[in-house]
Amino acid sequence: MEGALRVRIGQHTDPGPKEVNQDFHGARVPEGPALAAKGVAVALADGISSSDVSHIASAAAVRALMDDYYCTSDAWSVQRSVQCVLAATNSWLHAQTQRGPHRFDHDRGHVCTLSALVVKSSTAHLFHVGDARIHRVQGKALEQLTEDHRLHLPGGQSHLARALGLQPQLDIDYQALPVEPGDTFVLTTDGVHEHASAAFMAQAIAAHGDDLDQAARAIVAEALRRGSRDNLTAQILRIDALPAQDSGELQRQRAALRLPPLLEPRDRLDGYEIVRELHASHRSHIYLAIDPDSGAKVVLKMPSIDLRGDPAYLDRFLLEEWIARRVRSPHVLRPSTHPRPRQHLYVAMEYVPGQTLAQWMIDHPRPALPVVRDIVAQIARGLQAFHRMEMLHQDLRPENILIDDATGTVKIIDFGAVRVAGLAENAPPGAAGDILGTVQYTAPECFLGEAATPRSDLFSLGVITYQMLTGRLPYGTQVAGLRTRAALVRLRYASALDAQRPIPTWIDAVLERAVHPDPLKRQEALSEFVHDLRQPGPAYLARTRAPLSQRNPLMFWRGIALVLAITVVALLGVIHAQR
Repeated sequence: MEGALRVRIGQHTDPGPKEVNQDFHGARVPEGPALAAKGVAVALADGISSSDVSHIASAAAVRALMDDYYCTSDAWSVQRSVQCVLAATNSWLHAQTQRGPHRFDHDRGHVCTLSALVVKSSTAHLFHVGDARIHRVQGKALEQLTEDHRLHLPGGQSHLARALGLQPQLDIDYQALPVEPGDTFVLTTDGVHEHASAAFMAQAIAAHGDDLDQAARAIVAEALRRGSRDNLTAQILRIDALPAQDSGELQRQRAALRLPPLLEPRDRLDGYEIVRELHASHRSHIYLAIDPDSGAKVVLKMPSIDLRGDPAYLDRFLLEEWIARRVRSPHVLRPSTHPRPRQHLYVAMEYVPGQTLAQWMIDHPRPALPVVRDIVAQIARGLQAFHRMEMLHQDLRPENILIDDATGTVKIIDFGAVRVAGLAENAPPGAAGDILGTVQYTAPECFLGEAATPRSDLFSLGVITYQMLTGRLPYGTQVAGLRTRAALVRLRYASALDAQRPIPTWIDAVLERAVHPDPLKRQEALSEFVHDLRQPGPAYLARTRAPLSQRNPLMFWRGIALVLAITVVALLGVIHAQR
């Protein structure tokens, strides 16, 4: 394509004398609008030899960058997009180590180095953590552009001072360099550059001309010949052509997506034809639209008119589509692809003909227990997809759950309150803006300024389950007024047992545990809650055999009061008769 960025890439990896190759590398040259909006990306990661799972970390880091970077908003800079992706990846890798058997030994955890290069317009963006390297060819020599994050100790020993997955927070080097046609960059792991000289690498690249794959093989072979005992990976990127000189500014203008106006049926937005408005609130405007190229129906979600002056709100809105592309589950609403360049800020999602769980509960005021179990299990699987990516939904409520009319598939929608571990945009726990969900379904600990956890989403699911079975909330509106721990202690659970809606007594015990004010007293995982709803454990069965005064004190004392009232009335009758 004339006037477009064109690059040539060569790469090669070899396990060397080791059985497992803990290096991982990748490159992506997109087509169409993505090439101008996002550019070209190459990256390599190197696992640490002391860890048996480090190759998993390397693969996860590179794949996340190759996939997730291209899902970030076009309105974000390269630096912000990549740093968000890597921060989220770092949190996920660190969490895997913390959950594994080596949580106190990072040298055996999900840890790797990473060096990445993104070329967009006429700028090269470098991201680096660890001891892999990025070089630029300068005539017959190489210029090292990155600094090794390695701490050298007495006796010749050394260890990584910084790496992906090593700490909960990521400190990554970043620099931006102007580029010209003919510029060549070389990325290598330490198994290569500790043995093959910079002069040899520059000579090999010059000798093999346009065959950069063969140049990468020659560099790896030289390092092996010189005694490398490590995994070896080399990547070479050469810039053949850049966009027109002023296209960088034009691209920045395109990246600054315009805020769309309120729309009417038959209006067009970036080629989509508006069919009708589906929903409007103070947080967003949602429309059903048709893609004229494919004829497919899509849902367009646009920023609220009332909140367009709030930068924090717009930041969260920009995150929604990226979150949707990272979470892969049949029980989470999928994003729609963008067949044409975008000029406006919105989120395009799949259209699912169906109804919200809120409407479903109105239509089914007394659902059968097996039906409730099935719905809850599907919601739990959707939440698990978020939790696997170190995300919390934080706004699970009946209005944000959709049931497909055709298949009965349950999908979680609306990602405006999702918390992504590792992203700097998240407000600190306890900040006023941290409670983004609906108060009736938000876990009590969030009102006390404590950090939300997966058990906070479990609380929300427990409340929804309770509501489906009873038509009410377990604490009424008490939770929304919580501000102190003393108020938390005073919370009283209202039993789900009801003569008008009979359920097994042990189900009430399962629900009471799921919505317990103390997160540590809830089920440990969503899967445990789903299992308990189907198969009661000994503790729940023992609860059903306990005296009513222990199982349901409120019902017990109400019963006592009723008996006393009847007794008083009877005594008054006897006295009256004697007179």
